[in-house]
Amino acid sequence: MVTTKSILAALEFEQLEANRYRAGHAEFGHGVVSGGQLLAQTLVVATKGHEGKLPKTIHTIFARAASPEVPVDVLVTPVQSGRTFASASVTISQRDRVCAQSLVLLTADEPDLIRHGDEARTVTAPPGPVDDGSWQVHIDGGIDLAEPDSVGPPDVDVWVCFAGAPSDPLLDQALLAFSTDFFLIGTAMRPHAGVGQAQSHKTLSTGVISHTLTFHEPAPAAGWTLLRNHSTYAGRGRSYGRADVFRSDGSIAASFVQDAMIRPLGEAAGGRL
Repeated sequence: MVTTKSILAALEFEQLEANRYRAGHAEFGHGVVSGGQLLAQTLVVATKGHEGKLPKTIHTIFARAASPEVPVDVLVTPVQSGRTFASASVTISQRDRVCAQSLVLLTADEPDLIRHGDEARTVTAPPGPVDDGSWQVHIDGGIDLAEPDSVGPPDVDVWVCFAGAPSDPLLDQALLAFSTDFFLIGTAMRPHAGVGQAQSHKTLSTGVISHTLTFHEPAPAAGWTLLRNHSTYAGRGRSYGRADVFRSDGSIAASFVQDAMIRPLGEAAGGRL
């Protein structure tokens, strides 16, 4: 079980010197650090020195897998800082080898000039979260993304919540970012019989290679949030997908797109795995 407390602990940083930090890992139970953790860490550290601003968009390239046995070193390079916008480049590395490189845009709130937003079609949210302190995941329709013979269209709706998460706008964003890493590869596999996430790192080499996430509205991490995933393409050893994120009232909170690698294990690696 992945606990909210464990993820939040990975978002605590030791400052080594100006703009250089070190952080540990969430207890995830895999041989590699989740890309979602690196996204969450990047968002939190990028805001340091930019009071009054929150992340708007993060663009990330995953260069190689990170090991859970070694802390990550984080370098923040300021790009610009203004009254409304700021930006920073964030590099996460281990043993001087780059694991992830991100560009983060920060923004301060402004009043509406115009406003509209997509709304989720009617989907019933799960019952109230179990207050056990865990990251809770409910895939709508009982779809099993791990099962190679569970075949359907490249669309998967996933409800997530982080029981026990504090009420904090930045941590809400970081925890949401953590969730966005996990489901689009399985969504891309779903139309193809004999291919499922249970084969990842066994007979298939899979991993996210780039990820872009944009926040629209606040979404409390302690409540249910819907990730509506759709894969538009898979081929040439790659997959592409996109998703919108909705609050439990059906209003949109964020959007993201993801490029990933899906290929037989053992092929010559040109990406992060």
